[in-house]
Amino acid sequence: MRALVHNPDAPQGLQLGDVPEPDPRPSEALIRVAAVSLNFADVAFLRDRQAPGAVPGFDASGVVLAAAPDGSGPPAGTRVVTFGWSGAWAELRAIDTAELAVVPDVVELDVAAAIPVAGVTALRALRRLGSLVGRRVLITGASGGVGRFAVQLAARAGAHVVASVGSPERGEGLSTLGAAEVVVGVAPISQLVYGALDNVGGRTLADVYALLEPGGSVQSVGMASLEPTTIDFEQARLRGGDTRIEAFAIGPGFGPDLAFLVGLVTAGELDVQIDWRGPWEKAADAAAALLGRKVRGKAILEVSP
Repeated sequence: MRALVHNPDAPQGLQLGDVPEPDPRPSEALIRVAAVSLNFADVAFLRDRQAPGAVPGFDASGVVLAAAPDGSGPPAGTRVVTFGWSGAWAELRAIDTAELAVVPDVVELDVAAAIPVAGVTALRALRRLGSLVGRRVLITGASGGVGRFAVQLAARAGAHVVASVGSPERGEGLSTLGAAEVVVGVAPISQLVYGALDNVGGRTLADVYALLEPGGSVQSVGMASLEPTTIDFEQARLRGGDTRIEAFAIGPGFGPDLAFLVGLVTAGELDVQIDWRGPWEKAADAAAALLGRKVRGKAILEVSP
C-alpha cells in the first residue's frame, strides 16, 4: 500500500512510498483512510520520534474495511475517526477499537480527521484545571489547532477566556469562537488567571506561571517555541505560592472523548477550524506551513487511492 514515510533526506522528512499492509490484532479494526491531520508534534519532532521508513501520524478518518476480529467496535462500512501513536498517514490503518469513534454522515471525513489529537488534548487539559464556570482561563498559542479547540471548549464551560497569540493576524476569529479577550503575547495581561493551557513553552510558560492566582494551575501542553523553560520558584514563593505547573500527557483511550467531540461538531456546537487542505502529495508543503506558523487551526491531507 502507499503511505507517507519518514525519509530524513526528503523535504520536511516526508515522501510517498510503498509499505506492507497492516496485520490487525484481535482488537483492531482495519480502516481505509480518507483523510489525515497534521499536528505540530507530528512534524516538529519527526526526526526524533520516527525511524527512517516508518509511517508517522496520529490522526486519520475513513471507513471500516474489516471489523475487529474480537467483535469489538463498529462493523465494516462504518465511517470512523481514529487516533494512534503512529501509522495514520497510509491508505490502510489497523487501529484498536478503543481509539476510534463513529462519524455521522452529516460530518465530512476531512473535518473528522482534524479532531483527535488537538480536540482531545484541549478537552482533557481543560478538565485538569477543574471547574471553569466564571473563572479566567488563559490559552496561549490560541491560534493553533489545540488552541482553537480549547478556546471554544473553555468558553462553553463558562470560562472568561483570554486568548494569547503571536500576532494580531493570528488572533482573527478567536472572539467569534468564544474568547473574551485576545492579546498578543502575555505582557498585556494584568489581571491574574485561575488556570492556563500553554502551547508555546519557553519563556512564555514562565510568564504564564507568574500570572496564576493563588490555587491556580497551568497545564504545559506543547512546546511550539522549541525552547526550554526556566522557572524562578523563589519569585513564586514571594507572590504567595500555592500555584502548580503540570506537564500534560494525553494518555490512551480516545474513543469516548472522540465520540463526545464528534457529537458537538454534529450538533453545530464546535467549529473545526481547517485552514490548510490539500492532497497528501503536498505533505511537505503542509508541514512547512505548520512549522512556519502559517496555519491558523488545522492542516488536513486528503488520501488518494
